[in-house]
Amino acid sequence: MKEALWIALVGVVVVIVVVVRFAVRSERRLGTPTQRAALATLRTANLAAPPLRTGLNKDSAERAITHLRQLIGTAGVAIADTFGILAAEGMDGAHCALVEGAIPAAIASGRPQVLSPHDLVCDNAGTCSLQSGIVVPITTDHVVVGAIIALDSSAPASLLRLSGEVAEFVSTQLQLAELDRSRRRAVQFELRFLRAQISPHFIYNALTAIESFVRSDPDRARELLVQFADFIRYSFRSHGQFVTMAEEIRLVDTYLDLERARFGDRLEVTLRVAPEVLSVMLPPFVLQPLVENAVHHGLEPSGEPGHLEISIMDADTDAEISVEDDGVGADPGQIRRALAGTSDEEGVGLHNVDERLRTVFGDESRLTIETAPGAGTRVTVRIPKYHVGVLT
Repeated sequence: MKEALWIALVGVVVVIVVVVRFAVRSERRLGTPTQRAALATLRTANLAAPPLRTGLNKDSAERAITHLRQLIGTAGVAIADTFGILAAEGMDGAHCALVEGAIPAAIASGRPQVLSPHDLVCDNAGTCSLQSGIVVPITTDHVVVGAIIALDSSAPASLLRLSGEVAEFVSTQLQLAELDRSRRRAVQFELRFLRAQISPHFIYNALTAIESFVRSDPDRARELLVQFADFIRYSFRSHGQFVTMAEEIRLVDTYLDLERARFGDRLEVTLRVAPEVLSVMLPPFVLQPLVENAVHHGLEPSGEPGHLEISIMDADTDAEISVEDDGVGADPGQIRRALAGTSDEEGVGLHNVDERLRTVFGDESRLTIETAPGAGTRVTVRIPKYHVGVLT
């Protein structure tokens, strides 16, 4: 029995030795103490950044305050906006009240405010670790929006520099948050602009086509009316920044059904879609404006039966979209002006689609247009299947 206990004890000791040696070796792999300290700082900053990217508010401050305290390394830290303290750690209510007077001064002047022991007299003056501190303003776009308060047993010059760097870090995250909000507002404005561009010509023709079936084919008229309502509903609903290719294709199907009711046998459409690309994400209202441009500016002016071919195929890391018509074509110079946004003739849709795609995916996703008078038009574009920042 004793032998078994000794064997078990020796086994435990061996395991502990192996674990300790592994931990020491793993720690050494991180490099020098300076490198390990830098890694820890970067890790802490990465934890503080996401909540701050939502803006300066009570929720983001409470989620970031622990990490900000670790970055500064003081006994107490608080973060405030222009109305007062949003979150604090290591500071009780009494000390929060003591620093409240210095926050407006830092915000109004845009300069750090030093807090002496005289400013932080509390009931535990003899043993309190919060006897000195610094209030550093937080700015975005040169406007002071808040402050960081750091309290400790003393406030050396190094604390001022360190608090200033952390405040600069917070300011950068808040500026990025504002850029994110501006981008979302721009997307919504762009969608409202696109909705305003729904062609009155198309609406009038669609309603006229529906009206023509009311007596001759009521079921067909009812079906077209439902499709027209679906088209309008999709156009005016609140979209995210991205939609799936499948959603864009459904919108095009609805649009083409309404146009077939008007053109009859004069409009022949071929649609080829690879299943692999249906889940690809892209900005809304990319495919339908290209198809409408082909119908309205390519096929309709010819007055003859026309063929429209839409191809959305798998192209390695991309989805390749091609919209081709055998209509009247266009002058290449006119197309260049349309893409540049300097033509009012047919450029609004093409310019908007091209600009949005290049903004999101880069110049590799710009529209490529092949055309000539009398030779039809072919528009191609490549959409990455996966792209950083593209989420539903």
